[in-house]
Parts: sequence; C-alpha cells; structure tokens
Amino acid sequence: MRTWVLLLAAGSGTRLATAGLPDAKQFLPLHGAPLYWASARTMAHVAGIEGIVFVFPPHRVEEERARISALDDGSVLGLDWHVVGGGAARQDSVACGLAALPRSCEAVLVHDAARPFASPALVARVLSALHDGHAGVVPGIPLTDTVKETTDGFVANTPDRSRLVAVQTPQGFTLKALSTAHETARTAGWNVTDDAALLERCGIPVRIVAGEVVNAKITTPEDLAMLDANEPQVTVPCVGWGYDVHRYGEGRPMKLGGVLIPEGPEVVAHSDGDVLLHALADALLGCIGAGDIGLHFPDSDAAFDNANSAMLLDRVLHMAHEARLRLTHVDLTIVAQVPKLSPWRDKIRANVARLLDLPVTSVNFKATTEEGLGFTGEKRGIKAIAAVTGLRPMP
Repeated sequence: MRTWVLLLAAGSGTRLATAGLPDAKQFLPLHGAPLYWASARTMAHVAGIEGIVFVFPPHRVEEERARISALDDGSVLGLDWHVVGGGAARQDSVACGLAALPRSCEAVLVHDAARPFASPALVARVLSALHDGHAGVVPGIPLTDTVKETTDGFVANTPDRSRLVAVQTPQGFTLKALSTAHETARTAGWNVTDDAALLERCGIPVRIVAGEVVNAKITTPEDLAMLDANEPQVTVPCVGWGYDVHRYGEGRPMKLGGVLIPEGPEVVAHSDGDVLLHALADALLGCIGAGDIGLHFPDSDAAFDNANSAMLLDRVLHMAHEARLRLTHVDLTIVAQVPKLSPWRDKIRANVARLLDLPVTSVNFKATTEEGLGFTGEKRGIKAIAAVTGLRPMP
C-alpha cells in the first residue's frame, strides 16, 4: 500500500503565544532544527513511507520550503516531499494536504508536528493495521484519571474509564476513506478535532492500536520543558586544581575531609581549618571558573570565624550545581610529616564521597611526607592538594 504522510504544521499556536514565544510551536528549535523536522525524520525511518506533504501557514510556505531544502541537503530524508499552505482550521489544512498527494497514493498518515516524540515503532504499528485491511487506525493510550461529564459546573455523568482512551497521531487511513469523509464533512458542514471523528460520523470503523505515553503534544507553556529534556546535552570535560596550607599552632583541632584527627596538631585558621576541604572547594571553583574560597569566604569576615568547612563546601557545591557541573572523579593528597594518617584514610575517603554524593570508587585519598624537608618536613604545618574532574555543558 503506497503511503504518504501529511505533516500538519499550519497552526498559529495561540496558547503558547501567551508565554511570549516569538514563533509558533512547530517552528521552535529542537536538536538544531525546527520542531516539525523531528517528525519528518521519524517518518523517513519507517519502511513503507513514500513521501511527506508538509502543511504550513500560507505566508510561511516559501520560507519553509527553502529551509527544508537546506535540511534535506544530500537527501537526508531519502523520500519525496512537497510543501503546501494550510487553511483556517485543522480540518481545512488536512484537505489542502490531501489535494497535494500524488495520484499513486493509496493510504495516508496524518500527524501533528506538535508531537515530535512519536517513535518509528508507533508509526509502523499504524501502518501494519492499515495493511491488515482497516480503513482507519488511531493510536490511543488508556486514561489514568477518572473523567467526569459536567453540566453548568456540576457532574452529570462518570463514564466507564475502562472503555476510554486518549487518542494521538499519526492517524492512518486509506486515501479513499479519508477523502470520502472530508467530502461528506464539507457538504454537511461538520467541524471535528481529528480525522478519525469524520470516519466515525460516516459509519466507518476505526481501529485502535497501542499509543505511546512519550508521544505527548506540545500545547501549553508548561509543555516546553519536554523540549529541554529531549535536547541532547553537549558536554566538555573540565579539571579543577586546589591547594591550601595551614600552619600548626594553638588554634583549631585538626579536621581533614570533615573527619576529626585526635592525634593531630592544632592548626591556625579563621574557619575550622580543614585544609583538605579548602583545597577541594578551590578545585570545584576552578572547574566552574568561579575564583577561590578566599573570594567567597574571606578571612576578614567574622561570619566565617570557626565556620564548618563542610558547610562552606556545600555552598560551593550549590554553585557548581547551578553551573551544571557533573563531578566524575576527585583525587586528594595530604602532605604532612605528622600525624600519620593511614588509620584515617578510609574514613576520610568515605566522608568526602558522602559530602560530594559520589561513589567511594570516584574518590581517591592519599597522604605523603616531604622526607623532613621544608615547611611540612619541619612539622610546622600541613598542605592539601585536590584535583577534580567533571563535565560541563559546552558554552
């Protein structure tokens, strides 16, 4: 059965216009192309589809014909296509599309461009039912909510939900059945919201096949979030490096990675002196290009006197989250002659993983000395080095 697609993209999108969008929904960007192109690519992946008739607002016909020519450069679709102007209502636009079909066409799929997430498998199910001899085929999904009929603001009836489905597109028809239904509608003055309703009024049975929950329609401003969720995210790797030093002396009890080290010397610090978390915070800030901890938590600010470094780290993590940083690995090194940290290694590693919400396998912790040399070798202080790797959206 020689089948073409009518891809309806002629609507004005008045409901979304209230959200201040500069264009109708079918022209919104998705995957680097207008929304309607996603459905065209899906249809082109289904065996048995011979061509597509794009139906646009009349004033957009030439502009969109040129755009499709550019998108289809090198025959991306791999099938024939035509562009026509639509009518005032959906029913009129379908009629305009039907008039543009080639004489060889035997069946047609009518699909709303505002449903960009229909899968090739769904299209194939509709086609298969047509090939089985049904004159009309509609995908539907069972209702999950109870539906009420109302009159003047009061419940008039509660239909049996088990007998109800929410219908979707693409809807499939033999060309003869759909053309006859449209001719009858034009003569009788019928106005309906989908083509299957025309066949119903003509007494032609319409077959229901399984639809898809993901085959949602972009209708309201709230639906725009679906486009963001389906937009592929291009990420780039990033690396942050952090370094911090504290000297020993009367001050704060030693904490490393949020873990109290009772055998360790006290450290001189404005906050709680957790040199490891300070280096880690600096590394995170480096990943997102946001300076260092001195910029955000200066030691001249009394608010940070004896501040819990884990809380400061949490604030940095919030900044990293807002920058859409996804952590992948952390490598931490302590340089100190004293204390011996091997008894605390696993506890520090586990606590840092907890603070970062990472698996322990994504956090490495090690400690070393400088063999009696320099500042740490003379047991006058402690150093921490942190290397953080992650992924960020490409600017």
